Amino acid sequence: MRVAPVGLFWCSFNGSFGVERVFEDGCMCAGLTHGHPSGYLTGGVLSVLIFELLNDKALLDALGAVRILLVAERGHEETLAALDKAVDLSQSDKPPHIAIGELGEGWVAEEVLAISVYCALVAENFEQGVVLAVNHDGDSDSTGSITVNILGAMHGTGVISQRWIEPLELREVVEAVASDLWTCREWHSYMEGSGLWERYPGY
Repeated sequence: MRVAPVGLFWCSFNGSFGVERVFEDGCMCAGLTHGHPSGYLTGGVLSVLIFELLNDKALLDALGAVRILLVAERGHEETLAALDKAVDLSQSDKPPHIAIGELGEGWVAEEVLAISVYCALVAENFEQGVVLAVNHDGDSDSTGSITVNILGAMHGTGVISQRWIEPLELREVVEAVASDLWTCREWHSYMEGSGLWERYPGY
């Protein structure tokens, strides 16, 4: 759930490196707590998906690009199978509640990623995608979070309903951190009057 900012961070540097670096950093970030390949490779996949979507690729095209990186890694089989199943189900006639059940409950990383990708692929709009992602019997906070990451990168924050934004707890903090992440490439030490030192002591 925590790796989407990796794709956002590297996208802010305007393509001065390849997607391999995004994938590696996503894997490294997830690997801090997830030692199994299916736990950290999914982090690399999501980071690249966010990066590619922010660079105006369609989700299916972004999945194709990250697939090339994924299959080169040891232990990729579970993650690849889960993603392929998500794509296949998104192109089937199965109702979402049945399809999501076939992808699992989201208690392991490859299932969370597959459910989230599926919801993003079949959703007609942002709200529908989120509702699909959080209304199942498994780890719905994780699938909801990742689905929002994907749909947000696809469509931007303008598609989020005001009735969801207005009551959001710590909204100002969330927006400040997101903005700072996007502009951090321009930072330098002791930027006078920016408030950065107060927000991030020792940066």
